[in-house]
Amino acid sequence: MAIPILLLASTSPHRRALLDRLGLAFDCHAPGIPEEELAGEAPASRAARLALAKARAVAAQHVDAIVIGSDQVASLGQGAGANLLHKPGDLDTCRQQLRAMSGRTVRFDTAVAVIRGEQVLQHADVTMVRFRPLDDLAIESYMEREPSFDCAGGFKCEGLGVTLFEAIETRDPTALIGLPLIGVCALLRQAGVAV
Repeated sequence: MAIPILLLASTSPHRRALLDRLGLAFDCHAPGIPEEELAGEAPASRAARLALAKARAVAAQHVDAIVIGSDQVASLGQGAGANLLHKPGDLDTCRQQLRAMSGRTVRFDTAVAVIRGEQVLQHADVTMVRFRPLDDLAIESYMEREPSFDCAGGFKCEGLGVTLFEAIETRDPTALIGLPLIGVCALLRQAGVAV
């Protein structure tokens, strides 16, 4: 019996590097799905919906594979009224997001879906990051040393972003980077992968 192909439904270099830690052979495929926001949708629900949609999009093209989809939503506030923090994409947006997070707690909902044939498995993780009060000098210094326009919230916790924090509360430190490996391992084992 052939070993099924493992696919990551993502083009994120951060997720790729995380999955690579497990020492498993895998390929990455772009899911190519729109990541639209739905009115009134809570951040956790959005992350779960998009993780599953990504996995399904790739699984539809690779029916014999085991597919991992993941999504992360960063937010200030609670529930459907939360203010979502996207990848800033540019300096001004990054600056605005870091100012908004100053002295506040940001919630990161990270969801994973694993599909193997008809089997659909899901996992969700929540990470709370409390930012220290940030003045303009701290924000400008961080952005100059580590531009993070491709990361939700505009910082990299695995790099200098940790200098912006007072505390992180999480079950899985890899969740904040974008792929909660503890949960991924549990789902892969349920799907029959020796991890």
